[in-house]
Order: sequence, then C-alpha cells, then structure tokens
Amino acid sequence: MKIGIPREIKPLEGRVGLVPDACGELVRAGHQVFLERGAGEASGYPDTLYTEQGVTILLDADTLYGEGELIVKVKEPVGPELNRLRSHHLLFSFLHLAAEQALLERLLEIGLTAVAFETVEEHGTLPLLAPMSDIAGRLSIQVGTHLLHRPQGGKGLMLGGLPAADRGKIVIFGAGNAGGNAARLAAAGGSWVTVFDKKPEKLQQMRSLGNNVTALYPYAEQVDQEVCQADLLVGAVLLPGARAPRVVSEAQVASMAAGSVVADIAVDQGGCIETTRPTTYEDPTYQVHGVTHFCVTNMPGAVPRTASQALSASLIPYVLKLAGGGWQDDPALKRGINVEGGETVHPALK
Repeated sequence: MKIGIPREIKPLEGRVGLVPDACGELVRAGHQVFLERGAGEASGYPDTLYTEQGVTILLDADTLYGEGELIVKVKEPVGPELNRLRSHHLLFSFLHLAAEQALLERLLEIGLTAVAFETVEEHGTLPLLAPMSDIAGRLSIQVGTHLLHRPQGGKGLMLGGLPAADRGKIVIFGAGNAGGNAARLAAAGGSWVTVFDKKPEKLQQMRSLGNNVTALYPYAEQVDQEVCQADLLVGAVLLPGARAPRVVSEAQVASMAAGSVVADIAVDQGGCIETTRPTTYEDPTYQVHGVTHFCVTNMPGAVPRTASQALSASLIPYVLKLAGGGWQDDPALKRGINVEGGETVHPALK
C-alpha cells in the first residue's frame, strides 16, 4: 500500500504520524511510504533520517495526498487538508468527531473511510489514545503550576508548599489515563489532591498514591465543596467516542477564587467543564469569572519528540494491519471506524 504522512498544520503542532524507525518497518513489509518534506523536523527527525529508512520525500501536501492511499496523521484534518482528501483514502488519525459536527459532515460528504485513534478499542482499553492521555495529564499539572505564578495572573502560589507555607489544592475529575497521570504528578509535587471518579477500583488506585491524595465519589455537595477550594481544577472525564459529559458547572467555576486555574483535558471531546472552549497554543488561555482557563485541543503537541515517539510505537502494529489488507476483520480497528462510504459507523456518533 502507498502510505502518506503529511506535515501537521494545526497551530504549533509539532508531532508527526510515524517516526523514521516505524516507517522502516513498513518499507521492510513491502509498502511504499511517502513523507511531506519537513513533516518530522519539529519532532527532531529531519528528512534524511526518513530517506535512510527507504521513505520517499515529497515536496508538498498536494502531491502527498495525491500519492497516498492510507493517510497517517496526528490531528484531525483542517482547512486545505479537507480539500485534498478523496473517497478512496483511508484516513487514520485523531478525529474527535463527537465535538466536531462540521468535520463529521464534511468527511461523510467526501465518502472516505476514517478510523479514529481515540476509538480503536482492544480488551476494554484505548491503546492509541492512552499515551497521549498520559502526556496531557502530566502537562495539565505542569502548565497549571506555571499559570498559578503571579506574572501569569495567578494566585502567586507554589502548589507543593514549603515549611511555614500552605500546600496548594488540586482537584481532578476522572482517574483514567489522563486524570491518573495528573494525580500522580500532583501527589509527587506535594499538593493536596482530590480525585473524583465513579469506579471503586480507580478510587483505590488514587488513594494509594499517598496520604496527600483523597479519592471521592462525585456526590454533588462534595463536588461543590472541593471545586470552590481548588487552586487548580483538572477535567479528565472520557466517554469513548462520545461528547464529554459536563461535570463542573459555570456556577461552580465562579465559586473559585480569582487567580485559580482550570485545565480541561477533555476539550477535544467538547470539554467536561461548562466554561470550556477550545484554544490553541498560539492563544492558549482565557479568563472566566477571574479564573484562568487552559483548554488547548492538542496539548501533547507541546512536547512533539516525546509524543511522536510514544504515539508511533502504539500506532505501528495497527498501521501494518491497515496496510496489509483484511483489517476489517480486526475487532480493535473495526471499533475504530467512524465513517465509511458516506455513512456514520461508530455508535457514539449516531
């Protein structure tokens, strides 16, 4: 199969669909791999590393999409990318169509087959979403810590505290890959951490992180109490393939002290906090009720080398299956199909 890897055009998105070593696996399996010139540079992979693996470098996106049958990219197609897609293409990328009705309609109009990373499901897990969720969870704490600094408009608070100084408080909704990684980093930094989740096993995992971590079922009164005391509020609630449920209201955000911070990792799926709206790294934050919101839709794009390595390692077994044919019989990839031949396929989108 002819596999095309375009350069990402989302603002400040530095990830690349496949790193050179992964491309080498495909070439050795007998496939042709095409890379748009410079697609890997922001991740630290110059074109020469790809050519050493037998990859053909193409000068522009138009040529790349024209040659490729299987298009492997990171973020959902935007702008001119949509004009390059054709009905014969097999698109493999993050899509988040539950929160992108216009994109869904356009893909249906094109008539291609699109398999979304975030809905590939195997043994009850989301193997392609997981590594990016891990990164986003950690970044939510790193970025939130920075935004609490006074020069950024924050409270002027060091979350972990010091002798004779209070610890800060972090409240996290969701204890999956994203929320769990946020909680681990927050706990290690010495903050008071409260994690809300509905699953007893997740609550047990969070409680075991340390004596500074409290794990709670999201009863309404406890949510009210914890949110209003939060210095940093992290949203990390996921329903696979579906729009994220709203678990924090605008009134609850308004109860937070001025200079507090909200980081909504679920923004790709519409956000789990009522005051969430999508942002980019070009203009990443905004204020609502005096609370700084960080809701960037491609959070792992800030660490493209780490993210590309982790994502590529997860992707390559599935790309090999897609390129090899007969992949519709693979249960994990079959669950990942969002649209096909002008029809909506994934149940969460119907």
